[in-house]
Amino acid sequence: MSGGPPSTGLEARLTPDPSAPVRRRPAWHPATVASVTPETPNARRLVLDVPTWPGNDPGQHLDLRLTAEDGYQATRSYSVASAGSGTQVVLAVDRVDGGEVSPFLVDAIEVGDVLEVHGPLGGWFVWHPSPEARPVQLIAGGSGIVPLAAIATAHAEVGDAEPFRLLYAVRTPDDVFFRDELDRAADAGVTTTFVHSRRAPAGEPVGRLTRETLAAAVFPPDARAQVYVCGSTPFVEQVLGWLTELGHDTSDVRAERFGGS
Repeated sequence: MSGGPPSTGLEARLTPDPSAPVRRRPAWHPATVASVTPETPNARRLVLDVPTWPGNDPGQHLDLRLTAEDGYQATRSYSVASAGSGTQVVLAVDRVDGGEVSPFLVDAIEVGDVLEVHGPLGGWFVWHPSPEARPVQLIAGGSGIVPLAAIATAHAEVGDAEPFRLLYAVRTPDDVFFRDELDRAADAGVTTTFVHSRRAPAGEPVGRLTRETLAAAVFPPDARAQVYVCGSTPFVEQVLGWLTELGHDTSDVRAERFGGS
C-alpha cells in the first residue's frame, strides 16, 4: 500500500527493561496533514505533523477531532500505524459508507488541513520485546491490520528474536493495507498468511476465514503465544470463539474491535 512511514527511532526510546511500556500522558495536540496517499481503493493513508506528539508504543490509538466552520465537532478513534518517538503520526482510514468522519478523511481532506488528535491512548493492546522470546500471533481482519502493522514493523526494526506470525483476512489482494511494510516485516521473519474471501492471487484459494484455516495458520495452543486480534466486532468475536474452542488460553489473547466511523 504505497510508501512506508518515516523512521520511528524505536530503538532509541526503548527502556532498560524492554518489556516495560513507556508511559506517556495523553493530551490534545494540533495536527497538520502532511500527506494523503491511496492505501486501498477504499482507504487513504494520512501522515500528520504533530509537533507536540510525545511518541507512542506499537498498538496504541488516538482520538481525532474535526471542527466545522460552524463550530460543530466530531471525534473518532483510530489506531496509529506508526510507533516511536517521532512527531509524524501515520493513520490509515477506511471509508465507511454513511459514516460521519471517515468519508471526509478519505475523500476530502487535503494537505495543510488542521485537525486535533488526543493521545497516545491505550496501554493494553501494545507490544514490547520480551526477554523470554515468547511467540507472537497477529490476527487481522481488513483495516484491523493498522495497529498490527505497527507491531510487526516495530518487531522488524529492533531485530527482535520472538517468533512472529500474522494471519490477515481481506476481500481481495487490492484490499491489503501496508503491503510494503508487511513485505519488510516478512524479510525480518514475520510469517504471513493471507485469506482472501472474494478474489485471490492466481493459484491461491478463495474463501472466508474458517476455524480450520485459522487453526492451520496460527501457533498451536501449547506454544502459549501472545495473541493480538483486531477487526470488526463480528470478525473479532468469531476469532475469539474459535481460539477458545481450539484450546488457547484467553488470558494470552488481546483484542480490539471497531465499528462505523
